[in-house]
Amino acid sequence: MSPILNRRGAFTAALTAALLVPALAACGSSDKKDTGAAASPSASASASAEPKAANLTVLAASSLTDVFKTAGAAYEKAHPGTKVTFSFAGSQELAAQVKQGAPADALVTADTKTMDGLKAETNDPAIIAKNRLVIAAGKGNPYKVDELKDLADTKIKVVLAAPEVPVGRYSKQILDAQKIEVKPVSQEPNVRAVLSKVELGEADAGLVYKTDTIKSGDKVSVVDIPDAENAVASYPAATLKSSKNAEAAAAFVAWLSSPEAQKILQDAGFQKA
Repeated sequence: MSPILNRRGAFTAALTAALLVPALAACGSSDKKDTGAAASPSASASASAEPKAANLTVLAASSLTDVFKTAGAAYEKAHPGTKVTFSFAGSQELAAQVKQGAPADALVTADTKTMDGLKAETNDPAIIAKNRLVIAAGKGNPYKVDELKDLADTKIKVVLAAPEVPVGRYSKQILDAQKIEVKPVSQEPNVRAVLSKVELGEADAGLVYKTDTIKSGDKVSVVDIPDAENAVASYPAATLKSSKNAEAAAAFVAWLSSPEAQKILQDAGFQKA
């Protein structure tokens, strides 16, 4: 090969190499930018995992009054800016409110039957706790109520929750199972009303949830009911489809099954779900 052609080949190779270097550098730079862009949405998603602060309204069964005040305070502390307001009533009253379109974000009832009747208004529920019934007798238990069959004594003024109320339905269930006929002096709209009648001496005994008697002190005497004669109350929680704070409501309902919330519930006498 001639020296001239050899020099031209070397020049061409050098020129090609010079042009390729910037192009490769640009490709490398572009790759880095693409990697960064791909990571950005992931980081954004992580940042948005925590729901926005909101004012939540939770409809809850009367038997949850004390424990939910504690749970609500704990949740607000862990979620600054979020406010949880509870509305307590008998589960059947809460169901009526939901069907009437009451503005709320979540619902917790004292039985699955009530919640099952609201499938059109709620999202899928989750059981967060369980409870059992006890006999609440008057202070000092003057009538010596020791077991369920003692409630059939007509000398004893017994108060029960109305049969459409979960605790009233559970009461009827366990009394019927033992073939015990009780004629209550009144039928109350929720479990707290039953307990109040006994605490005030307006009734000698009543059937209530075990957790309701914890703060009664010596105002009532608590008589346990054997498991074989008792009923288990399950508490389902669900968000409402009409909630304007869907994400925050879902986060609260999910939190109720967390270790922190479960400890609060169990410390208050509720059983593990």
